[in-house]
Amino acid sequence: MLNEGYSVPLKNLVESLDLESCTPEVDIDNVLITQNEVNRPALQLAGYFDYFDSSRIQIIGHVEHTYMQQKGMEHSVAMMEQIMAGSEDSPKPPCIIYCRDIWIEDEIIELANRYQVPLFRSKKATSPFMAELIRWLNVELAPRCSVHGVLVDIYGEGVLIMGESGIGKSEVALELIHRGHRLVSDDVVEIKRVSDNSLIGSSPDITRHFIELRGIGIIDAKSLFGVESVKNEQEIDLVIKLEEFNKEQKYDRLGLEEQYIEFLGNQVVCHSIPIRPGRNIAIICESAAVNRRQKKMGYNAALELYNRVTNNIAEKNKNQD
Repeated sequence: MLNEGYSVPLKNLVESLDLESCTPEVDIDNVLITQNEVNRPALQLAGYFDYFDSSRIQIIGHVEHTYMQQKGMEHSVAMMEQIMAGSEDSPKPPCIIYCRDIWIEDEIIELANRYQVPLFRSKKATSPFMAELIRWLNVELAPRCSVHGVLVDIYGEGVLIMGESGIGKSEVALELIHRGHRLVSDDVVEIKRVSDNSLIGSSPDITRHFIELRGIGIIDAKSLFGVESVKNEQEIDLVIKLEEFNKEQKYDRLGLEEQYIEFLGNQVVCHSIPIRPGRNIAIICESAAVNRRQKKMGYNAALELYNRVTNNIAEKNKNQD
């Protein structure tokens, strides 16, 4: 299930980046951020408003503030009013943030109160602050979807276990917790695409740290096994699909060619594991995670075996000649 048009409350940003409010009279409880891009309104302060996206957070740094001081208060108020006022086609900015702990003139604060645009101040320099803000926005506003499965951190590798309902995903997760690994989410996994190479999985707040075991009910992994047994989020490195064993189906025996599954446009390595009596699926998942880690470090066991076999055959043929 894909969630589109996601937004994040402005108050979350204020708390996360420790921003100082310069307009406490402005109510921010219902203000939402919908853009993961920001803007330094240099051209707008000079009077050029073509292609101006007012729905972005506006950042005022040392350069912009110095320019406004040189142009004078009358010009600065006129330009800032045009930025804050918005229109039918151009909404008001969700907020304006001054960096470097810059002093904000009373006229600008009065303008912000009139148009109900929150003003904030940060002690950080402009470039580092913008980098941190964009990183935060990219995570919070990342494209996302929800999938049915279990996400576990195995030796630092995020393993998403999928399969039909009742096939034993939660039981595998429980065994992995007993073996010292950490649960991220059971039943529903929320996936965020934070970059072209990274998918971050987490649990819905309402079910975080809970596991459903058929025949027993709901258990709290954090309470039963301690805080070291759970984790809030984890990058997804590997997908394991559990399926009923089928004699007619051919399963990969060597692993020379990787199989992939796609989430939000990103490809993730995927293994299909047949379920049959006597197979310890938890150990198999553990081994798959370690093998995946080895491949990322440059060692491929299947390729190594293949090279040994082909070299051995080549050597025998050479001796026969």
